Amino acid sequence: MKPASLLSSVPPLRDRLALVTGAAQGIGKGIAMELARAGCTVAVNYLSDTNVARETVNQIEAIGGKAFPVRADVRSGQQVRRMIAALAKHHERLDILVNNAGTQTWAPLLQLTEADWDRDIATNLKGSFLCLQSAAVWMKDTGGGSIINIGSGCNKVPFPRLVSYSASKGGIEMLTKVAAIELGRHGIRVNCVAPGAILIDRTLREEPRYASIWGKQAPLRRVGMPTDVGNAVVFLASDAATYVSGQTLWVDGAAFTQASWPYKLEDETRRRRKPKVRE
Repeated sequence: MKPASLLSSVPPLRDRLALVTGAAQGIGKGIAMELARAGCTVAVNYLSDTNVARETVNQIEAIGGKAFPVRADVRSGQQVRRMIAALAKHHERLDILVNNAGTQTWAPLLQLTEADWDRDIATNLKGSFLCLQSAAVWMKDTGGGSIINIGSGCNKVPFPRLVSYSASKGGIEMLTKVAAIELGRHGIRVNCVAPGAILIDRTLREEPRYASIWGKQAPLRRVGMPTDVGNAVVFLASDAATYVSGQTLWVDGAAFTQASWPYKLEDETRRRRKPKVRE
């Protein structure tokens, strides 16, 4: 398959089926919206709130896209297999899987409970494994596909007080690499998108000043939006990335690329421009 031109006016993912887990709200919703804009029919996976999932579907349809809700707990192998089987009854193939569903617990290491650890690992890491495995079984028999796991800035740097979350996201990156190696011969590409600070309802509720606080941390001097993550997913799912697999694409405005530096860049520039005094 030849790479698609980025200048093409044809939607890059026209007539493809995408399953996005945890897509009813937050980053998952942003990803679902961008996949729909790119031409996908989107299966909006959710766990509990049917009304919220339906509202996301309605918003996708309002922009001319196609979507439908599908309920499943990604922590359950039985429910995941049932979800994939239900999709297979009505669709010839699954082109794209986005493993986005996730939870996190804000707690110091010495206070994190076993129950919280189990829930976060089961949702984030086990859920990604279960969905990836079930989707890949279908994809390998229908010509391949693209699987995109949603990581985090803590793939690269540790997040204090987010122990189980950081551990799960680090595991997701290695799952991505192993899966890319094993599934490549089936025409299945597996990549990871690692968002940085993204402004969504949840982060705004946690910190009303979220955008201004985290915007200062990124060299691009702004906080990320769900659309930024969605655009990265669309690229990796498209034919423009047919030779990209096993990679992590950072969507963080370079926040987690810059190292701790004792001088501000502006101060360093002035220091270098200061004329030397001749003795």
